[in-house]
Amino acid sequence: MAGELAIFWLDGWRDGWVDGWLGETGKAFVLKNGTKKLLFCKAAIVIAALWGVPASADDVARLPLANSDFPISAAVTVRGDLDLVFVSGALAPVINTSAPKGSVAAYGDMQTQTIGALMNIQTTLARLGLGLKDIVKMTVFMVGDPAKDNKMDFAGFMAGYTKFFGTPDQPNKPARSAVQVAALVAPGALVEIEVIAAKPR
Repeated sequence: MAGELAIFWLDGWRDGWVDGWLGETGKAFVLKNGTKKLLFCKAAIVIAALWGVPASADDVARLPLANSDFPISAAVTVRGDLDLVFVSGALAPVINTSAPKGSVAAYGDMQTQTIGALMNIQTTLARLGLGLKDIVKMTVFMVGDPAKDNKMDFAGFMAGYTKFFGTPDQPNKPARSAVQVAALVAPGALVEIEVIAAKPR
């Protein structure tokens, strides 16, 4: 198939570009322009370039860190005929409804929030037939924890992260960046995680 580009856009649709509908992904509308096709919906952002070449597991190559067993990759190369899935940032769910709204206690400590955010990402990926093993890039945004002198709790993050990555059951490690930011959109949230995943067709 000649280059066909499909984009799933979080913010919905644009007037006058309606040509199709995808039921379970939310509102999805198609714009056809020669051999290109744009789809806009309320799901995670998905970019797919179709070139008609069979994909294989070798299309994703993970370069380990030099002289380190730290559970991330130094770099990940995505080759060939793959779908790249850009997942919007995920927060942890509220776990304590009796705690004050917008408090850290409502969401839990950093380890608990990391686990919750990654499970939310896992749920989103599963809707697309993917799993955490398919993640090739992760960006982590952390805020200062009031219980730790307003410094990010990186150790707590890693305690949650290592339950999902670099394990015997799930050895794949994404390339990753982690930063401390001034604030997240939800008061009480300590971490937001966004990922890019790749899936051979």
